[in-house]
Amino acid sequence: MIRLEKRPSPSRAWTAATPVLAVALTMVAGGVLFAMLGKDPVAAIRIIFWDPLFNEQFASYSRPQLLVKAGPLILIAIGLSLGFRAGIWNIGAEGQYIIGALAGAGVALAFYPLEAWFVFPLMVIAGGLGGWAWAMIPAILKTRFRTNEILVSLLLVYVAEQILAAMALGTMRNPEGGGFPGSRNLQQYPAAANTELIANSGMHWGVVAAFVAVIAAYVLLNRHMLGFQIRLTGQSPRAARFAGVNPNGLVLFCLGASGALAGLAGLFEVSGPAGQVSIDFNQGYGFTAIIVAFLGRLNPVGILLAGLLMALTYIGGELAQFMLNLPAAAIQAFQGMLLFFLLGLDVLTNYRLRWGKREIA
Repeated sequence: MIRLEKRPSPSRAWTAATPVLAVALTMVAGGVLFAMLGKDPVAAIRIIFWDPLFNEQFASYSRPQLLVKAGPLILIAIGLSLGFRAGIWNIGAEGQYIIGALAGAGVALAFYPLEAWFVFPLMVIAGGLGGWAWAMIPAILKTRFRTNEILVSLLLVYVAEQILAAMALGTMRNPEGGGFPGSRNLQQYPAAANTELIANSGMHWGVVAAFVAVIAAYVLLNRHMLGFQIRLTGQSPRAARFAGVNPNGLVLFCLGASGALAGLAGLFEVSGPAGQVSIDFNQGYGFTAIIVAFLGRLNPVGILLAGLLMALTYIGGELAQFMLNLPAAAIQAFQGMLLFFLLGLDVLTNYRLRWGKREIA
């Protein structure tokens, strides 16, 4: 008989090994999935993980895209990790990402066609505030009425998606777009465009913000009293209360920070790679960032590496769809397997397997 026995303290070895094992098991299970679909599993895994970086036929396009895709994932995951460390579960970053994009794009469209240096900075402020305000809804409901932030933040994603559709079809629709849904192309509005900082590198202001967020989160968690309170609350809420930590203040900070960073990710995306507000603007970055946060062990440096890995699966997945005619759902399932194995193996961090009969006292 196999049973689980709780460890006296979490295993450092398993904590370090779990992400690596999860990736390896995802490759194996993904290979089985691709084989069941009638595709060559080895070729599929190679295309997803190897070809975007090292196949010269695709690398010139794929390498810059790595930063383009990783930027929003890292930015959102950093914000989520702060709350997750404290036991505050913001599952609605996708909604905050959408509202941040709408707020920032709204500023740009309000000033169009004015060419002024302050347009883009105002868009950045509006994007952050938009995501923050949307995250404050579950935050205030939790602190005032003890509602569940998981349910409220998640359900607000669907509200945000309806607002996005209404804006793309109505208020923000391009008056010169021939009746098609979608706003003006912000990349064609120089004052509002989030252009590449280095040509053909994929580096834009959203990627810079992601790197800054990694550094800021590392300093906060390791060198600041607030970071200590976040870690203490996650490890022992009772001890945190005795230490004088304000739980309501922590909820407001963690949800607000994660919402603001998700909103910034949305703003940098709508003014850069996406270029416009459209019905299908949201690509699931807010949900994928949850995988990135856990794959990175809620550590800022780990999240940076995990974000690059997940971005690689996005790019490689698109390439596999093109070259092997794999369905998009198979790539999404492949990405979901990563979280499945990660959470499953995480059990072994706090528990060890034991064989034999349970001793009866």
